[in-house]
Amino acid sequence: MQHKELVDTLSKSLGRSKSDINKLLEALSNVVIERCSELDSISVPRFGTFEAVKHNESVEVDNETGKRTLVPPRVEVQFCASNILKKKLNQP
Repeated sequence: MQHKELVDTLSKSLGRSKSDINKLLEALSNVVIERCSELDSISVPRFGTFEAVKHNESVEVDNETGKRTLVPPRVEVQFCASNILKKKLNQP
């Protein structure tokens, strides 16, 4: 589903204008970005949890050449689906 389809679906479902829905989605994405940048997690009931995971710097070794490379630290956002969503997705 593309952004436009999501906005249309939410607009019809909630009886709100597309402009309101766009503002809502923008606010939601800003909160997720802000909280994840602070290494916090965001739980959305019945949907799942977004969690920021920090990976420390490490050294990788190329097996063929033996060359060592320093990999800088990074933050990754992981999503864990709720049990309700998992059950819904796995229904036959």
